[in-house]
Amino acid sequence: MIEHLGGAEVYDIVALTAGCNARKLAQQALVLRPYIAVLSDKNALPELKELLAGSGIETAAGDEAVIEAAGCNADWTMSAIAGAAGLRPTLEAIRAGASIGLANKESMVCAGQLVHAEAERAGIKILPVDSEHNAIFQVLDDAQKDAVERLILTASGGPFRSLTLKQMQSVTPVQALAHPNWSMGAGISLDSATMFNKGLELIEAAALFGFSSSKIEIVIHPQSVVHSMVAYCDGSVLAQMGSPDMRTPIANALGWPQRVETGVERLDFRKFSRLDFEPPDETRFPALRIAREVLQTGGLAPCAMNAAKEVAAAAFIEGRTGFLDLAAIVEHVLNKICLQGRSTDLNDILAIDGLARRLADEAVTTGHFKRF
Repeated sequence: MIEHLGGAEVYDIVALTAGCNARKLAQQALVLRPYIAVLSDKNALPELKELLAGSGIETAAGDEAVIEAAGCNADWTMSAIAGAAGLRPTLEAIRAGASIGLANKESMVCAGQLVHAEAERAGIKILPVDSEHNAIFQVLDDAQKDAVERLILTASGGPFRSLTLKQMQSVTPVQALAHPNWSMGAGISLDSATMFNKGLELIEAAALFGFSSSKIEIVIHPQSVVHSMVAYCDGSVLAQMGSPDMRTPIANALGWPQRVETGVERLDFRKFSRLDFEPPDETRFPALRIAREVLQTGGLAPCAMNAAKEVAAAAFIEGRTGFLDLAAIVEHVLNKICLQGRSTDLNDILAIDGLARRLADEAVTTGHFKRF
């Protein structure tokens, strides 16, 4: 809930959720004073209860508790649960009438049609928080979408932008999780290294803004200063720029339609002698080709791709498969699943997600997939 007091915005936090880190959730809860703090991991609940004892803050745990918290009485909800696990809480928040700050790209990747339909039914706004999609949101003129020639998503290229395929064969999880520009969690850092992150963002952009694959371009921009661009039919290209700091897109979504102070480092153009842009190499980063093919297939294909990717990524981090195997496992799973004739309702989405995960785990365990 948001109150305006003397021009300032005071946020009344209704609920905070986390995965398994009870200590960090408790620290944040004691500062932000939500009505309830919820963990998805039930095993961590006793620790959370102990840390918040006497605070008056309610506690709960489990997937269903997270979903229930997402549907509480809030005006605005940040959807930031990583992966497909964020889909059901996002839908619950939408159905409860909360405007959504969408940092969980997988909700749009796996169920874009369903999310849009629920948002339209609830009469709420979806506000993209991913830096690239928030950039497009800021410069896309909805009244002149017919005048848009293309959306241009920028990508840092990750830590292996200059490596050869042979060099990538020996990449370790520690190397893959060290992003050159952004401070991110393990999953998103690995997705950036493989460029699956950009593939997911391609699909998300199509779902969010209603453009076909042919109208969405990806360029490598190592400095991460231009966060994305919109090109119009008159030759104009509008870019949203800023320091690589997630506080900017978060604040844009949190304060919309107003702008709020963030405290981020201001962009100083005098420090940049050049800004570089180059096309991505889909041979070294096949995730981009796979994502574009999946987008063209449509339906449940993006859901299957994401599920297989999540399993393969976890296996790599655990040392059970190689870096170059991730895209190969995803393609193997996509080739084994029949996606024709299925609807895109929640039951089918969850069924395909589960099937793709089982097939990906089988591929990791047996090693029976075609390597690039």
